[in-house]
Amino acid sequence: MADPTLVAGAGIAGLVIARDLARAGLPVEVIEAAERVGGQLDAVEVGGVAVDAGAESFATRSDEVGALAAELGLAVAPPLGSPAWVVAAGGDAFPLPAAAVLGIPADPAAPDVVAAIGAAAAARAARDARTSLPDPDRYATLGDLVRERMGAVVLDRLVAPVVRGVYSVGPDALPLDAASPGLRAALAAHGSLGAAVSAVRESSPAGSQVAAVVGGMHRLAAALSADAVAAGARLRLGARVESVAPDGLVLAGGERLAGRVVVAAPGLASAPTRRRRIVVAIAAVDAPGLDAAPRGTGALVAEAAAGITARAFTHASAKWAWLGTALPPHRHLVRLSYDGMPEDPAATVLADLRAITGADIARLEDLALRPWLRTLVAEPAPAGLLVAGEAASGTGLATIVPRARALARGLIERAPTGGSR
Repeated sequence: MADPTLVAGAGIAGLVIARDLARAGLPVEVIEAAERVGGQLDAVEVGGVAVDAGAESFATRSDEVGALAAELGLAVAPPLGSPAWVVAAGGDAFPLPAAAVLGIPADPAAPDVVAAIGAAAAARAARDARTSLPDPDRYATLGDLVRERMGAVVLDRLVAPVVRGVYSVGPDALPLDAASPGLRAALAAHGSLGAAVSAVRESSPAGSQVAAVVGGMHRLAAALSADAVAAGARLRLGARVESVAPDGLVLAGGERLAGRVVVAAPGLASAPTRRRRIVVAIAAVDAPGLDAAPRGTGALVAEAAAGITARAFTHASAKWAWLGTALPPHRHLVRLSYDGMPEDPAATVLADLRAITGADIARLEDLALRPWLRTLVAEPAPAGLLVAGEAASGTGLATIVPRARALARGLIERAPTGGSR
């Protein structure tokens, strides 16, 4: 019998690869240091309801994640229709303009853009459509591009809070091609930033820009694991990988396993060069003032917003129908994201909720905290070593899943047995 493919890591990438290989009839073994599968897909019970503690949605710019969920018999749904908001540095709050990419407006003259940034800043941004565009390759970062084409107010009030919430860096530290992979080509093709944003939006699937598995994204990991095992994959939990090579790996304690190795866990193939530390705080609150969702499905917070520690707020029970219907009247589930663990988590979360929403919230009924350390970029992997996951593919399930499935297809096509055990 041929040596199995050894997948180091049972996060979403590792599970996708293991499932696809097993379903093709190839021997595969997944080794995971933790006592659970899923990586950044996990759940916690808050207020008696299971809530995603990590990733809560996926981008719908391609149909790969939705198609995978359908294969597993999982339903997918968009968020409810209420818009997201921005809390600006001055403390004022406004809905995020609808026709935008990373906060960059397609039409600076749109009423929701003018309401957010003012008539003078909107007029400055509108000059983008009347100004010739130099070589798009001159723009190294998203900040360079937006500041030159649409001005500092668009950058500071619209783009910076979105980028901070999504990428944990400012626009001047975010490479343009990492921010929006199709934007540079659209700039070259259409001649202005606004037209490029419109083109990027039009090339995306119709409907919401994000969606989720009904019941929570954590269900995707559980379904992948169950399907992989049912197809013949072996799963070893609580087994830490000490070192890897293209043809085998060594576990803590010295056991060596032989086989084609796929590294789907951060830090094993190469050293991280950029990490993101984040704490997700999930709370249940009883607050009639939140019944009307005063900040829509959530809010992104400008870095200099006075009196607010959180980087982002999600009104989870107003965003996802299955959470809202599981709660009694006036009970709400909310998520807040932090750059590190607050010194007094309960007091900080309560103060931030009041400041962001303006609602009268007396206390937290329940609170769960989940810290995450994400490896976003790593050094190149050694030659011959296959890698998957966030550091190899980029941020987000819409990027990770297609890369993992493509890697699995390559292994299946090169399998000497043609896919039989």
